[in-house]
Order: sequence, then C-alpha cells, then structure tokens
Amino acid sequence: MTEFPDVDVIVATRNRPQLLRETITSILESDYPGVIRVLVVFDQSEPDRTLEADESLGAAAPDRRITVLTNTRTPGLAGARNSGLVAAEADLVAFCDDDDTWMPTKLRRQVSALTDEPTAEFVCCGIDVHYDGASHPRVLDRRVITLTDLLRDRLTELHPSTFVMRRKAVLDGFGLVEEEIPGSYAEDYEFLLRAARRHPVINVPEVGVRVLWSKASYFTARWSTIRAALPWLLDRYPEFADVPSGQARVMGQIAFATAADHERRASVHWAWQALRRRPLEPRAYLALGVASGLMSPDWVLRQLHRTGRGI
Repeated sequence: MTEFPDVDVIVATRNRPQLLRETITSILESDYPGVIRVLVVFDQSEPDRTLEADESLGAAAPDRRITVLTNTRTPGLAGARNSGLVAAEADLVAFCDDDDTWMPTKLRRQVSALTDEPTAEFVCCGIDVHYDGASHPRVLDRRVITLTDLLRDRLTELHPSTFVMRRKAVLDGFGLVEEEIPGSYAEDYEFLLRAARRHPVINVPEVGVRVLWSKASYFTARWSTIRAALPWLLDRYPEFADVPSGQARVMGQIAFATAADHERRASVHWAWQALRRRPLEPRAYLALGVASGLMSPDWVLRQLHRTGRGI
C-alpha cells in the first residue's frame, strides 16, 4: 500500500500576483491524499501575506496550508528556491513556477512512483506547453533517466515544475540549487545533472503540468547571461567531453546566444567547435544564420516555441 507523506511545494515568485494565485489553487486542489503545504517565496518583491488566510485558494482544508516567505539568500530564482528548501519540513519537496499549473493527479502519481522505488530520490513527469493559444504535450517515454541521458539531451520534458524530491537527499546528498550560475540561467538543468550523478531520476510518462510560455519572455538582455552561464556549465561537468553530441548541443546554444548578442567572431568560433563534435548540430547552423544577418534570434525562437520547443 502506497504511503503519502507530507509534501512542501516551493513556489518562487516575483510580480505575478494573478498567475501566482492560479498556480497555488492548482496545487492545493490536487487529489493527493496527504498533507500539502505551499511555501510561496517572494523574490525581490513585497510579500503578500494575505495569501496564508485566503480560503478561496483552497487552503481551508486541514491538510492544505500556505506559508509566505521572503528570499533571504542570493537574489534570483536559485536563491528563492533555496530559501524554500531550507525552510521546508516535509519528507518530500517539490518545485512549481509561479506561471505554471498542476494537473489534479500529478502529485499523487509521482509520489506513488517515488515510494515504489525505495532508493529513488527524484521524480519528474511530462508537461503540456502552452504558447500563443496552442498546446504542445511533451512526454518522455521512459521511466528511468541517467546522467548520460541528461548530458546527451536537456530533456525539456523534465521541467522544474515537475520536480518532486526527497528533502533529505537534497540537503544531505546532491545539495541545494546552485546560486553561482550567472543569472541563475539553466540552474534547473544543473540541478538535474547533479541529482543524476548520485542516482538515476525517475519519470512518470504522462502530462502532469501545464507550462505557460509567454512572448514577453523574449528579451535580448539575457543573451549575455546565457553566454556566461553555459561555458560555466561545461567547465563544471567535464563528463560532457565523453558525450560529444551533448557537448555540441551546449556549444551550439552558446554560439546562438553569442550571435544574438552581436558578437559574430565569437559566435563563429563556438559554432565551429560544435560542428567539430557533431557535424549536423542544428543550433550551430542557426547561430551562423543569425551571425550572418540572414535571420533574427527572436524570429528563430518564435518558430521553435510554436512547436513547443526552444533553442
């Protein structure tokens, strides 16, 4: 018989009051038989403590609670999530972005999968990407994900809003979210890599989260952050050298960001490095197209997002 331990769900937020309320409601209305506490961590914004007593969000039941916190660590998403992890008390912890919503069965299905594998520490599930009025289900058709799998491919189906983990494994095992990554970019991917270094990640191959992609997320000021963050990731994980296709993928992303940041020479360098490792790496060719002025980075991203994918 499956046991349903308490779960603390960490929702880092900043200036998204209406979307935040929809997120909290979806979590608290889960059909999960155990206790759920939502830890809302306000990052670089004024905390709304009225959420704790707002029964309209679904917190009226004795097994549903809301706790409002502030980010006391490094400003940004990584620090906010870590503020929640440190404050958590439940056996299991989960993440959800403040513009995403959970399906009613999501948490119950994931916890069942986790408890069925006593040595497992981390479980994910599929997502349904919503962009520009269209829906794009993304479900990974496998139940076990290794470090090599994640080095080869980011596996964007494993979105941070799907993460459910044993709190002890985080605090005493693979550790908190990395706060040193420039701009907190790809901190969720690095977190997954570190967890998979310790133990394979379990996956529930069905949609559990509705992920909202907004056109407002395109802003060129991030390109310099990406250019700094991804080389940091390659340095931190020398294992990429043993998976050339994965190394080429990241180098292609660096090339694209560098081209979008109007650094043509550097972009060509990174694109060439990517193509040496994988001659058909598509990101390298897209980077060269942007560097040559044949296409704009925003246009490329719009086309990809219309299919539920990113660069």
